[in-house]
Amino acid sequence: MTISIKQIRLIKVAAKSLGLSDETYRSTLVQLAGVASCTELDQAGFESVMGFFEWKGFRPLVSKGPSYGARPGMASFAQLELIRGLWAEYTRGAEETALNKWLERCFKVSSLRFLTMDGARKVITALKAMKARAA
Repeated sequence: MTISIKQIRLIKVAAKSLGLSDETYRSTLVQLAGVASCTELDQAGFESVMGFFEWKGFRPLVSKGPSYGARPGMASFAQLELIRGLWAEYTRGAEETALNKWLERCFKVSSLRFLTMDGARKVITALKAMKARAA
């Protein structure tokens, strides 16, 4: 049984972020899993290749907060994660309750889940500016 599309994409992202040439990438697949293409990988081959990539230094992104699903007109999951990341960098790890208080004071939104797409852009811009001033 072959691996899923998401797993194939993850392998390609890992190889690209590690800066592997196509030749090195293909030889890794052959040596570790005995396949010429990642579309031919099974689950065991996927785990061995990803283990090797993690050993080389690849770290997949892990979500830090809840996803509120696809909501038309509202902030995307990627925007929410960026806001959480910028807030953590700016405040050196303050809780999300502090972020919610800041959002309420500055943007009249009580929580991240109520941010619109335009509101999220403004919050991201504000956090980047605050972070740049602090540096």
